[in-house]
Formats: sequence, C-alpha cells, structure tokens
Amino acid sequence: MNAKLLTLAASFAILAAGPAFAAPASPVSLVGGVKLEKTVTENGAQKTVLSEPKVVVPGDRLLFSTDYRNDGAVPVTNFVVTNPLPSAVTLAPEAAASTEVSVDGGKTWGKLADAKVSDGKGGLRAATTADVTHVRWTIAAIAAGGSGTVGYHAIVR
Repeated sequence: MNAKLLTLAASFAILAAGPAFAAPASPVSLVGGVKLEKTVTENGAQKTVLSEPKVVVPGDRLLFSTDYRNDGAVPVTNFVVTNPLPSAVTLAPEAAASTEVSVDGGKTWGKLADAKVSDGKGGLRAATTADVTHVRWTIAAIAAGGSGTVGYHAIVR
C-alpha cells in the first residue's frame, strides 16, 4: 500500500478525532468527523455511500463535519465554528457557494467569489477553491441542550 495514501488517511483520522476551534470556556462542545463519499450503483439505481476514509486517492470526495452541542443551561448566540482545510484537500465547488471562507489562513473572511490572492507577479487574481485555507459558520442560536451539525465537501488533491 502506498505510504502517502496511508499518511493521508491517518491525517484525516486525526482531524476527525479533534474538535474544531471554539471559544475558551464555552458551554458548546464540538466533535469533528470525516467520511469518504462514493457513488455506487445498486440494482440499477445510484446512491451515495459514506465510509471511513481508510485509503484515499486523488479525486476522492470527503465529507468533513462538525457536530455541536450546547451543554450549558442558557442559549448561546452567534457561535462561530471554524475549520481549517487539511492541505491534502481542496474545497469542493458546491461547498464554496454556501460557506464563508478564508484564503489567508483565517485572517479575513467572505464569499469565495469576492476573494483575491497573489498571482505571483505582483498582482492579484480571483481565488479558487484550491486557495481556501479555512471555512466557518456562524450559528445564530443554539438552545440549551440543543445540537446540530455543519459540514463541507472536499476533494483529495
């Protein structure tokens, strides 16, 4: 088995086990996850199957998720979940349209369509999904005891 593939799979497993960023002393707990997404044909019909990413190859689709839960006694408002993208993946195009992104390591945020990066010649060019370094969501309100999930699709480089 290819050592690079094993390293990628191990990296995804570590990322899945660790939480996304949260504010210190927050009553909100976070649990990250990652699944390999494949389309299979079964009895003539196509369906999407999610599995553990034991081995991944360039072009594979992954679904990264963060489950959140408010373990506190009061609602939490405007809670921000931030996820760095592993360097081995690029954000899937459909994820870019609906997610707030950063192309500079989390310093600035916005829609990908508005982002610019250096063109390497002293100018700027439109950012692409390959330039995204982080994604984030602002959850308007999480009720006491409330929970949910945010996520994004990525493609293995």
